[in-house]
Amino acid sequence: MPFTSNGGIRLHWEEQGEGPPILLIMGHRLSSAMWYAAKEGLGDRYRLIWFDNQGSGKSGARRRTSIAQMTADAVAVLDAAGVDKAHIYGVSMGGGIALEFGARYPQRARSLILGCTKAKTPDGPPRGKWKVSVIYRLLPLIKLFLKPAKFNNGYGDNAPEDAIARDKEIGKDDPFSMTGVIAQSHAIIDYSITPEEVAAVTLPALVLHGTQDLAVPYEDGKTLSELLPNARLVTFEGIGHNYFIGAGDRANAEVDRFIQAVEKGA
Repeated sequence: MPFTSNGGIRLHWEEQGEGPPILLIMGHRLSSAMWYAAKEGLGDRYRLIWFDNQGSGKSGARRRTSIAQMTADAVAVLDAAGVDKAHIYGVSMGGGIALEFGARYPQRARSLILGCTKAKTPDGPPRGKWKVSVIYRLLPLIKLFLKPAKFNNGYGDNAPEDAIARDKEIGKDDPFSMTGVIAQSHAIIDYSITPEEVAAVTLPALVLHGTQDLAVPYEDGKTLSELLPNARLVTFEGIGHNYFIGAGDRANAEVDRFIQAVEKGA
């Protein structure tokens, strides 16, 4: 079972397959095991590399962390795998890490695939308004325990029922550290990237977003695609935040099509 470390934190990572490398970065709380649909859909023609973000799965945790530190973790995993450049695919918080990767380490990326995420610009609540700030900081944790009935519990009205049932079964025992999840939450809130920094990311980019995303509204994904100078937006109608499950086969097909075009220099 491969492990590497970054800044004293042990990181669990694995890989499978051959072909152009794709680094998979999962979102808030979830371990890399929840990439199973992408592994099944893309693993026969790509070298997939995945890892548990600090605080999830088998990786260690910090009491405080940052998106910058988790991005450095991703670089450390590529180093451990002996990969110079990879397609960077992140969802939700992992999409923010992937965007940060493209901004800070463009020489290590072939392209960016940004799912159900946004460019979090510095326009959050004023720091002096402590009550607002505290509530704002707790929102990611509140979302962790809420299961809204609207839009089929985050998957979307058009998500297949069998795919939803399978995802819930696989995810019910997905391990995480509460200390690590709280640290991830603070990292999400504390992070920001300016529109100018996003516009400077010239890598080929694919933005994937569902119209029924309750966690990151569809308009945020659309704005992200407009800020990036070399991006294409793919919209999944009637699909929620978990588009990689709700639109699993279609999402994998879009990723495959995009990477093939990048590899051919299109």
